[in-house]
Amino acid sequence: MTRPARAFWLISPGYGEIREVEVQDPAEGEVLVRALWSGVSRGTETLVFRGGVPRSQYAAMRAPFQEGDFPGPVKYGYLSVGVVEQGPAHLAGRTVFCLHPHQTRYVVPASAVTPVPDHVPAERAVLAGTVETAVNALWDAAPLVGDRVAVVGGGMVGCSVAALLARFPGVRVQLVDTDPAREETAKALGAGFAAPADALGDCDLVVHASATEQGLTRALELVADEGTVLELSWYGDRKVSLPLGEDFHSRRLVLRSSQVGAVAPARRARRSYGDRLALALDLLADPALDALVTGECAFDELPEVLPRLADGSLPALCHRVRYGR
Repeated sequence: MTRPARAFWLISPGYGEIREVEVQDPAEGEVLVRALWSGVSRGTETLVFRGGVPRSQYAAMRAPFQEGDFPGPVKYGYLSVGVVEQGPAHLAGRTVFCLHPHQTRYVVPASAVTPVPDHVPAERAVLAGTVETAVNALWDAAPLVGDRVAVVGGGMVGCSVAALLARFPGVRVQLVDTDPAREETAKALGAGFAAPADALGDCDLVVHASATEQGLTRALELVADEGTVLELSWYGDRKVSLPLGEDFHSRRLVLRSSQVGAVAPARRARRSYGDRLALALDLLADPALDALVTGECAFDELPEVLPRLADGSLPALCHRVRYGR
């Protein structure tokens, strides 16, 4: 038996629409989820919306339950929270997080959903994927007690990293961004704030998440000799130039990438993807992280809202999508 549902599709770069889809009854080992909330990942998802995924990265960039192919038509997204309407007894009626595109109802393997802890509101749980990225980044970076850290780029990922670092004992963490409005966000997260020209240097670690050439250059300037710059930005099909001459080598700087697609090597032998996501959801018990949600719309409004998020006319960190009333 099938039932109707509705899903958001990117038809071509810059243009999306909501389409009617059919959802099968769940088989054994599957769950039927009714969406409550989803989130728009301001960085990656708007890059996809603009058609900025390089052809060489089409396979690597596939979302777990993506349909279609880049540049479109494609059904893309990975921050969905819903309630299990049918499925195994231990999941029936539970609020769950799933790496699923924007869709009113969907069927996935039971193993693809993670229960949201009772102490975490469903509307905050859309941040789980971003906080999971921050967890993986800090497993890669391995900051130490008392470190001096700058996070360059106050987007969704950068703010999530700053929020977690602010809870490390003795760590001086400063969020660095060109937008002065990010100062209030940093304050809510317990971090310091500075414009790029005023940022504190001599950092043991700099996490870069601005997705700009200027931001990465500034990150290299802020890190102390023999320190590490952890690169979290993904530039899609854009070329980036860096000053790797001058004193880059004499200062023995480390420029290292981090990406959520694989569990960080430091924890890979002892933590699964499920463990990492469950940890991220548990960390969302902190109400300070509500500061990362800066906009909300109804599901039906997505075709009009996503172009504005992509071109920057609707500024946002995480934009939350509401299903039903």
